[in-house]
Amino acid sequence: MAVVLFLLGFSGAVPAVGTNWGDWVPAGILPPLPASGPALCVGGFLKPEQGRQVLAAALKTFPDRVSWDAYANYVRERIQQGAGLSPWPRRTPLNPILRNLRVFDGYTVENIALETVPGFWATGNLYRPLATNASFPVILATHGHMKSGQGRLEEYMQHRCGTLARMGAVVFAIDMFGHGETLAQLGTNTHPHPFSMTIQTWDNIRAIDFLLALSGADPKRVGVTGESGGGTQSFLLTALDSRVTLSVPVVMVSSYFFGGCLCESGYPIHRSADHFVNNAMIAALAAPRPMLLVSDGQDWTQHVPENEYPFLKKIYGYFGAAQNVRNVHLPLEAHDNGPSKRAAMYRFVAEHFGLNLKAVLDARGEIDESKITIEPLEALRVFNETNLRPASAVGDAAAVEGSLRKLQGR
Repeated sequence: MAVVLFLLGFSGAVPAVGTNWGDWVPAGILPPLPASGPALCVGGFLKPEQGRQVLAAALKTFPDRVSWDAYANYVRERIQQGAGLSPWPRRTPLNPILRNLRVFDGYTVENIALETVPGFWATGNLYRPLATNASFPVILATHGHMKSGQGRLEEYMQHRCGTLARMGAVVFAIDMFGHGETLAQLGTNTHPHPFSMTIQTWDNIRAIDFLLALSGADPKRVGVTGESGGGTQSFLLTALDSRVTLSVPVVMVSSYFFGGCLCESGYPIHRSADHFVNNAMIAALAAPRPMLLVSDGQDWTQHVPENEYPFLKKIYGYFGAAQNVRNVHLPLEAHDNGPSKRAAMYRFVAEHFGLNLKAVLDARGEIDESKITIEPLEALRVFNETNLRPASAVGDAAAVEGSLRKLQGR
């Protein structure tokens, strides 16, 4: 399967040999690098004002497309390396498992598992329009850290994915590593480990492989959207994989908050001896591809309208594409992916992917998710007492990591 990742398929200025890209941040903002070990930026690593100062310094240091492209290309390499994905793992057969097709009002659902590395199956659900056009967009739906640990099985995920399918997209709702069905395969303490960043990014890349292999999938319409930790997954995937043509990170993009879970900030993707980026800068690596930021007034995205969004518009302006980045800010709302946040996403995706928004509007022109059938968790699971995991499935996270490292030649 022909695959073009960002570092392999995108052109841009190449930094000069010996260039140090780590000294542009104003003095006094970053603490000294550790004497040994990785330079991690965890949680609220900066204060809001420091985040604003970093964005201002970035625009001063990289004032045009040439300078930004040079830094962006370098940063992508550092993110790939920091995430434990350099070199890229070798692709192996996905051996997809599709089970239990159900037909609902305007869409279908199947349970799906992909063998993203030998012995580990990333689990999910595949939502399709009941009537598929000859060419259709594909969307990867990621999720955040749910207290229940059920991830993609939650009601809001079913609403989100079913509605997008009723609009005409094929949607893959995928489990976060150590959430949902992977709890049963790998145990309850699997997720809080830095390797979760590595495997989630790889799972998402392989999910895009699968989606684009579907007959009729339009490679010009490939989207990803998720909230919180799923928002982190969204902008990391978009930064590294050139095939993603649209992204909607929800309640996550911030100049001062770097992600509170090890799957977001447990590896040195943000900082090393010769680079620094915050999450707003990683999100900017999407330029000029369409991106919607959804923010709220009660978490680290509360300053997006005055800080992160203007920064992103400036970067997108370097490409003549300032109109491609937007922000929907909900100042009275909190950290979730509730109906109003989903509604903003539906309208943005419909506009850019040519989806049938009217299919999900009520008589008042409001988004109507009432036609989505909310299924019990067991109906959405790929594996159960009747449908067992393949005998070759590994039993813990260490074995998954060992399998991936072998694909890197280690």
